[in-house]
Amino acid sequence: MLGFLNTRANAAGDPEVFASPDGFADWARGENLPTAGTVVTESDAVAARELRDALVTVLLAHADDRTLSDEEVADAEARLVQASVRYPLISLISTRGARLTGASTGTPGILGTVVAAVTQLALHDDWARLKACCNPPCHTAFVDRTRNRAARYCSPACNSQVSMRALRERRRNPPA
Repeated sequence: MLGFLNTRANAAGDPEVFASPDGFADWARGENLPTAGTVVTESDAVAARELRDALVTVLLAHADDRTLSDEEVADAEARLVQASVRYPLISLISTRGARLTGASTGTPGILGTVVAAVTQLALHDDWARLKACCNPPCHTAFVDRTRNRAARYCSPACNSQVSMRALRERRRNPPA
């Protein structure tokens, strides 16, 4: 799940993984998702970016990102509903338990598997612990392991960057 979320370009210089169909296909193969015979198109890469960006917005809301508007969160949630309709899931039940997976093959199956992972996390306490860094150039997804579940940044470095930006802003525009 974090592997899917952390595929966007960021300030650390990591490139956009889903910039092209080949990048999306390479990522899926690297995650051991079934890609045999799958032809990935530009619209598939766009769909992957849209799903990822909607999830990142929801994770920013988990981290209480104050720059998000209610409209942005509502739009992201609506896009996730659309993804749930577009990428149906099936339940695989065995003696060892049950799990969800994408019901389709090809790219819809790959993105359905992502939706299945999100659904399984959302059904457990782990969902609220999954957040995106509130440092705007970063937005890296991370698991909040703090006791009070109040982490807003993926690392102390991001926390420091935000604090320094705020300090510089206060110095440039002192309160009247």
